[in-house]
Amino acid sequence: MRLATWNVNSIRARRDRVVAWLERSDVDVLAMQETKCKDDQFPHEAFEELGYQVAHHGLSQWNGVAVASRVGLDDVRLGFDDMPGFHKDPEVTQDPEARAISAVCDGVRVYSLYVPNGRELADPHYTYKL
Repeated sequence: MRLATWNVNSIRARRDRVVAWLERSDVDVLAMQETKCKDDQFPHEAFEELGYQVAHHGLSQWNGVAVASRVGLDDVRLGFDDMPGFHKDPEVTQDPEARAISAVCDGVRVYSLYVPNGRELADPHYTYKL
């Protein structure tokens, strides 16, 4: 199985580029991060036309992760056990962001994780990402 990972930085803006790359590569599974869309905005059809099944987890225009597979896509899981949430106010509990998804592809559990560091060391969001 050939596996690739790509921080697409907006699948809606880069759909054609990702599809063209898949057409000329021999990748069985593609893990994507920073899709920047809700589930209903993900361009599933473009991937399905190439023979890929897609599992996507996106809650807003931020974050977002996906797994596209042409070798099966089973037991999709969002997040992971004890995945923390984040809120600027530490007294407020928030649901986890759309930063992790996994699926079984041809018998192998594949994870797509979006964990950029991009903050100042003292920023609470940096600590959350770690």
